[in-house]
Amino acid sequence: MSQPNYASPSSPLSTGEKFQRAGRSKRVIPGFGLTMGYTLFYLSLIVLIPVLTLFVNTLQLTWAQFWDAVTAPRVLASYKLTIGASFIAAVVNLVFGMLIAWVLVRYKFPFKRLIDALVDLPFALPTAVAGISLSALLAPNGWVGQWFDKINVQIAFTPIGVTIALIFIGLPFVVRTVQPVLEDFEKELEEAASSLGASRWQTFQKVIFPAIIPALLTGFALAFARALGEYGSVIFIAGNIPMVSEITPLIIIGKLEQYDYAGATAVALVMLLFAFIMLFVINGLQAWQRRATGGANK
Repeated sequence: MSQPNYASPSSPLSTGEKFQRAGRSKRVIPGFGLTMGYTLFYLSLIVLIPVLTLFVNTLQLTWAQFWDAVTAPRVLASYKLTIGASFIAAVVNLVFGMLIAWVLVRYKFPFKRLIDALVDLPFALPTAVAGISLSALLAPNGWVGQWFDKINVQIAFTPIGVTIALIFIGLPFVVRTVQPVLEDFEKELEEAASSLGASRWQTFQKVIFPAIIPALLTGFALAFARALGEYGSVIFIAGNIPMVSEITPLIIIGKLEQYDYAGATAVALVMLLFAFIMLFVINGLQAWQRRATGGANK
């Protein structure tokens, strides 16, 4: 009577089966084919098809019509306001966002958690509510605006109000990008610089600042990109005066209300181009940040 041939636990076949079983046990989600197919389907449905619609509707215009639509004086003025105010707001957030992140990481004080939570308020607050609140605050008869009105300075319904609204919605991007980098920064490097005779400013300039530059630039790009497409918080405080305080998203909405779908998609296509440029910049900065962080941790 023949005995069954049991594989030895140390045999190659048994070891291979163990690796296969281990590999299968790590696949919590179904295999690559199914997940990749779902990913492509979801991206096509949510992202690619709407973007493709912009190109299809824009193709209804000739090149001359397209150029006239995207370079009209009123549209150019909206580009100038939208891009200029977004850039200024991102620069302001770059400076003060870094300071806020520094205070939240390096100091202990009462109600620290509450202030830390308030940083995320622009994320949770509906943009329309933010716009109405800022308008009521900065209007000539508002709590803050009335003091500026006495010296003949109007904030609401001007490009200044637009910039303030964009600062409000963009601040969390810089704080939340820089904060983790400061938390992970090795304080031993600061102590070493101090023991070698470096002043506080030299320690910050030569040791800390180079480590957070990638995070700062990433936060700046995110805040700038977010401000480019902002509509809800700006529409109430902008005043919407053509050639003065009219943002590009409002131009698009106006063309849609006039059933000028081709003209609206043409202007939207230009803004999409800016968005793609910012997307590539953000991805490049994030890759730089990962390399810088990885190099610092080694």
